[in-house]
Amino acid sequence: MDFKDYYAVLGVSESASPEEIKKSYRKLARKYHPDVSKEEDADEKFKDLGEAYEVLKDPEKRAEYDQLRKYGAQPDGSFQPPPGWQSASGFGGGGYTDADARQFSDFFEEIFGGRRGAGGFSGGFGGDAGGFRQNVRMRGEDVHARLALFLEEVFNGCEKQVSFTVHEADEHGRVVARQKTLNVKIPAGMREGQHLRLKGQGSPGIGGGAPGDLLIEVELAPHPLFSVEGRDVVVTVPITPWEAALGATVTVPTVGSKVNVKVPKGSSSGRKLRLKGKGLPGKHPGDQLVILQITIPEQHSAEAEKLYEQLAEAEKAFNPRSKLHL
Repeated sequence: MDFKDYYAVLGVSESASPEEIKKSYRKLARKYHPDVSKEEDADEKFKDLGEAYEVLKDPEKRAEYDQLRKYGAQPDGSFQPPPGWQSASGFGGGGYTDADARQFSDFFEEIFGGRRGAGGFSGGFGGDAGGFRQNVRMRGEDVHARLALFLEEVFNGCEKQVSFTVHEADEHGRVVARQKTLNVKIPAGMREGQHLRLKGQGSPGIGGGAPGDLLIEVELAPHPLFSVEGRDVVVTVPITPWEAALGATVTVPTVGSKVNVKVPKGSSSGRKLRLKGKGLPGKHPGDQLVILQITIPEQHSAEAEKLYEQLAEAEKAFNPRSKLHL
């Protein structure tokens, strides 16, 4: 009898978690489902996948299989049950029908043939010959899409049209791609990289299974004035040397409006002023950070240069490079 490596069938390692096994089964079963797959041997592969998943999803069956895999698998790829394995494990006897025998391999029957209870196998495989395929219900694929938004759209919320591709079976059972378009309401305050999930808007399910979801990832288009850090909005505001030295009140842009901000006396370039609650909206709104940048005219009048000379003389004791030890 040929040995069945169920881990290899599902494409997982022998240390795979139940979640990894389930995920791999769903992915491969969707690929080889006879109703949608173009593979010539899809029916056989789908049957093998169901058999492997029937064993590895059940902790008791998996533990028993691991023991037989360790001691019963032969180097030539055959299977030879170790002595006493049936009586020790309580296998043997009836408990399954001819229909079941047609749905699982000889290897499966040899190991688990007597384990079928009154309720049938927990995987939902039917008692008739076609039940293995017909009773499988599978959720559709989730579809991912990206949506570029302007900062003002993220700040205020908006409605956008999103186009994406779903995969479904046509009337001939072939997998085809279909373009789908939705009008989507984007709530105010979504951040870069955040996802909006729309339930049931992904690819259709198989065998009456539920459809997948649409996940929209938000991207922010570059803004000429602002940048975004988390929920905080950042803007750089130029100020004159005398505004920095003497202090001043300057007009600063925010998203969608403008405010007056007091520049503290003696401010330097790079100083940050925080405007509470002026960032992206949300349960905990962000702030706006105002970064001051001292800017001088490209050309000075003769009078201005004389004033700078007087200032240099009056402040000659000040050395802005003292920390450089120069």
